[in-house]
Parts: sequence; structure tokens; C-alpha cells
Amino acid sequence: MKKYYVYIMSNASRTLYIGMTNNLRTRISQHQEKLIPGFTERYNVTKLIYFEEYDDVRYTITREKEIKKWRREKKIKLIESMNPNWEEIIL
Repeated sequence: MKKYYVYIMSNASRTLYIGMTNNLRTRISQHQEKLIPGFTERYNVTKLIYFEEYDDVRYTITREKEIKKWRREKKIKLIESMNPNWEEIIL
């Protein structure tokens, strides 16, 4: 069964980026190697700090949109529930 991921990346100044993908390892590498133009490239957002895994692409998209709408404080609580020290997750 195919897996889908909602992920949160950050940088040294704790700027947050939320995305979704069906291949987490490849997508994180693309961000780290600056192969995806835009926000993560511009702000040097290269550190994976949180992710969730799902089987349903529709739910994954809904979850990504939900998290993006949250206030920063709620996003931080979510991250710190799994990764209290904001350590980079190595896949």
C-alpha cells in the first residue's frame, strides 16, 4: 500500500515549512539540495523536524491544509510532542 506524508521542516532560525509527499526521503533530499525553487530554497529550510504517515492521499492533503492554517504556537506544540529539542530527523 502506498504511503503519504505530511512533514514539517525548519532552519536555524526556526522558520517552518509544511508540505506533503508520497516519498519523504526523496522530497527531503530535494529540499536539502535546493532542487525545489521557492520558500525552502529562499529561507534555507533544510531540516526535517516532524512528519506523519498516512495511507489515504485525500486525508493527507486535508491534514496538511489543516496544519498550515494553525497558529505558530499550535504547530510548535505538535512538533515538540514528537521532537521536543527540534533535532533533525534522519531518514
